[in-house]
Amino acid sequence: MTTKLLAPFALACLLAAPALAADPGVTDTMIRIGQTMPFSGPASAYSVVGKTEAAFFRMVNDKGGINGRKIELISLDDGYSPPKTVEQVRKLVEQEEVFAIVGSLGTPTSIAVQKYLNARKVPQLMPFSGASRWNDARNFPWTTGAQPSYVTEGAIYAHWILATRPDARIAIITPNDDAGRDYLKGFKQGLGDHAGQIVAEAVYETTDPTVDSQIVTFKNAGADVFFNECTPKFAAQALKKAAEIGWTPQIILPTVSNSVAAVLKPLGLEQAKGVVTGAYMKDPTDPKWADDPDMKAFKEFMSKYNPSADINDSFNVSGYVFGQIAALEFQRMGNDVSRANLMKQAQSMHDVSIPMLLPGIRINTSPEQVTPIRQLQMARFDGRSWVLFGDVMSE
Repeated sequence: MTTKLLAPFALACLLAAPALAADPGVTDTMIRIGQTMPFSGPASAYSVVGKTEAAFFRMVNDKGGINGRKIELISLDDGYSPPKTVEQVRKLVEQEEVFAIVGSLGTPTSIAVQKYLNARKVPQLMPFSGASRWNDARNFPWTTGAQPSYVTEGAIYAHWILATRPDARIAIITPNDDAGRDYLKGFKQGLGDHAGQIVAEAVYETTDPTVDSQIVTFKNAGADVFFNECTPKFAAQALKKAAEIGWTPQIILPTVSNSVAAVLKPLGLEQAKGVVTGAYMKDPTDPKWADDPDMKAFKEFMSKYNPSADINDSFNVSGYVFGQIAALEFQRMGNDVSRANLMKQAQSMHDVSIPMLLPGIRINTSPEQVTPIRQLQMARFDGRSWVLFGDVMSE
């Protein structure tokens, strides 16, 4: 079933009346943007991101507008199915006449429409994905990235394993798509001459019912470190199956599946103790941030604009952070509300601080480097929340 969320998007900025713009989706009082989200299907845990983005845009709209304009967000369900994404994005561009596609979720789904959007010169801003192809402005000048690349993230985990468990016997599972291949590429690059310590690797399809058989194979291979690079549904399945068969390796979760609410809670928080991950945002379950002004503002926002959501689900923070980045890019356009100027602003940010990013993590972009977040810090789950350790690491 199609889910359509309409949310006025605005941020109080300038009082002067804006000049008329010629690009589709723009009037002197409004900008219409679109996105696709898996409100249904195997990756529906990620729909939290889109719902929180919509709530964020409602909040900023209440504050009066971005440079005098309000923004409508049309968010359509694609079920995490690339053919459905193509259908929905064509509808957004050709029927709804959106100004830009902003914050759509998924690697295979966003890839399915990347060439189409670039051919039509429609901005494809910040797909919620770390695939390396989002940082290819030469071939895709109308696309920008969002989070740290999966290649970089995979390499960081490999370096951590070699530093803490030099004799590790490693198992890794990845989805059979570009995201999985990027993670595996970075992970093996990070291992370098130690790549032979991978004793078992497997892939899965998002249409598979479970990943149980792969987990049994990993235990039988004698692996004592497990990189569980699955989307939330399958990551939770893998953790549960490992516990059921008494396999207790050191587990690493990727940033895309480190939600306490969606992945660790189904296993049991006590059983998840010791799992490690990478982080670039503040975790709402971490008592360290209890008195942090950014966290207080986030929780006040959630209480007023998204009260039915699980406040401990870190995917809410993702929607909040990427909503702020998008709002900043729109604000920086001023009265030149054109697609070309939007891309220019998205590619020219320097040392920008965004509330709810970890200390030391800044937004930096250029025409050659269009991924805004490129830093991570390691974290370990203590049975209640993610506890940060080590330094902030860059690509």
